[in-house]
Amino acid sequence: MSIINISKIFISAIYAFSLAYCCLEDVEVKLWNECYNVQTTFKLNLSGSGLIGKIPFEIGDLSNLHSIDLSNNQLSGNIPSSIGKLKKLTFLYLQDNQLTGQIPKEIGSLVNLQRLFLSSNQLTGNIPKEIGKLKELEYLYLFKNKLSGHIPLEIQKLVNLFKLDLSSNQLSGAIPIEVGSLLKLNSLRIFNNQLSGAIPISIGNLLHLEFLFLQDNQLSGDIPMEFKKLHRLSYIGLYGNNFSIQFLPDIIHLKKNQNIIDYLQLNQ
Repeated sequence: MSIINISKIFISAIYAFSLAYCCLEDVEVKLWNECYNVQTTFKLNLSGSGLIGKIPFEIGDLSNLHSIDLSNNQLSGNIPSSIGKLKKLTFLYLQDNQLTGQIPKEIGSLVNLQRLFLSSNQLTGNIPKEIGKLKELEYLYLFKNKLSGHIPLEIQKLVNLFKLDLSSNQLSGAIPIEVGSLLKLNSLRIFNNQLSGAIPISIGNLLHLEFLFLQDNQLSGDIPMEFKKLHRLSYIGLYGNNFSIQFLPDIIHLKKNQNIIDYLQLNQ
């Protein structure tokens, strides 16, 4: 075999190798050694795929994404700010990883987002006020992180919110009165933080509320009589706080199949 033929075979092999490992520029995006077409990739479901390392910044180039599920992996590092470029995104699942750093303020650009799951990571810093721009949001799960600071007042703008879980963080300050603006809220879980002050009477506006967990904070004062309005309330946790009076059972309308729990365990 001549040197020329060997050279041709070698060049062909290199070309084939490059096709296998390089994506088409401006057409495809390479993520975790796979190429994804910018125009036709609408869902990215890699949950439980054993992914490690950082979320590539290039993920923000998949402009037609509607859903991202990278949950239950070993991803680390920051959430890339480029994620804010994904204007069509409705579902973002990043829970159960090892992500660190702050929630990027660019998250507020995802105006079509309905579900934001960032729970069970190691995120720090404040909850960004830009989260108030997510007016289509129905589920906000930030529990089991290391978030600090106050619950942002802008949360009142999340008028479609159905479930809010900020539990097991390091949040401080008062529960904002503005929580009472979330009229569609079914579940409010903000237990195991460092929240203080009184329970705002505006919680009595949440007529669809079934789950209310405020235990293991530093709350004080009286239990609002406005709880009487919460006819759908089925589960409540108030223990591990510093309330000034014992909870009166007639404040809550108990159902025939009683599921109300811990309502007398205020100061244990």
